[in-house]
Amino acid sequence: MREPLVLLSTVLAQVTAVETLRRALSSGRVHHAYLFDGQDGVGKELVALGLAQALLCERRKEGASDACGECSACVRVSAVAAGGASAHPDLVILERGLYTAEQIGRSTAETQDLSIQQVRTLVLARASFGAHEGRAKVFLIRRAEELSVQATNALLKTLEEPGKGTHFVLLSAHADGLLPTIRSRTQRLRFAPLPEDVVVRLLSPRQIAADRARAIAKLSRGSMTLAAALADPDESEAREAFEARALAAISARDLGPALELAEEAKKTKAGLDTRILALAARLAERALSAAREGRAGAETDASRYGLALDAIQQLDGNAGAQFVVESMLARMRGARS
Repeated sequence: MREPLVLLSTVLAQVTAVETLRRALSSGRVHHAYLFDGQDGVGKELVALGLAQALLCERRKEGASDACGECSACVRVSAVAAGGASAHPDLVILERGLYTAEQIGRSTAETQDLSIQQVRTLVLARASFGAHEGRAKVFLIRRAEELSVQATNALLKTLEEPGKGTHFVLLSAHADGLLPTIRSRTQRLRFAPLPEDVVVRLLSPRQIAADRARAIAKLSRGSMTLAAALADPDESEAREAFEARALAAISARDLGPALELAEEAKKTKAGLDTRILALAARLAERALSAAREGRAGAETDASRYGLALDAIQQLDGNAGAQFVVESMLARMRGARS
């Protein structure tokens, strides 16, 4: 017999956000629009699906703060948490590129932003209708900072005056990049980085050696997205090659090797954050080793470690990959002891 799966009960570490939502559920005062703010890989979507599961649950009694985890609605929502598409008509997911151009009435694919056509097709066309199955209607918007200006403006009135039982959950790792008109119409819940012990625990199903899991957790910045990338053996070779070339570029006679690596980074931005993290970890190890042994270079490598972290923040802010790598390596060269 299938075990009940109550998604909010599976969330680790995000106590404040989960308890805020549970209080709202038990009191019957769930806000019509939430903005979940936090870096990728900290549980925002799992909590959003947990809220949707509770709102759509066919058996949840008045005053209850959790879904049953067993009914048809709960099972269909939990399937999304396992990586599937939404099979529940009252859970609608919006995301740039999730749908074909034909599905949302566009002539071209969504490559730049989440388009007004997707908002019109999935939200505005349904906004005036009630829920299909009678409980509620939930719109989940992934990477909400990618909403185009036109899509944002189209959402505003619905966000401000949604129909009865209609709820929006916007997920964003760059919430301050959203227009103020969106932020002012939502209740913001902040999601903190995951503690290292939680990352280690979440890595355990991957059967990673304990020492390596702890090392990955230290590099992950509290994000399971980064932790999973760091644990990927197929990415290890690329990380090691980037690290070796970056270190060589720092000590090279001229800027040529740094410019070459930056040019290549432009073509392979995917995974660049984990590669720079690996470089940061190596620089930190060198700084600590030099400090312990009283050798020169500890302060220089510590400074370079900080520059690597700055580069990751720039990537998080959507700076261009070539610019980030070129600037980072040039500044690291300038920090020579």
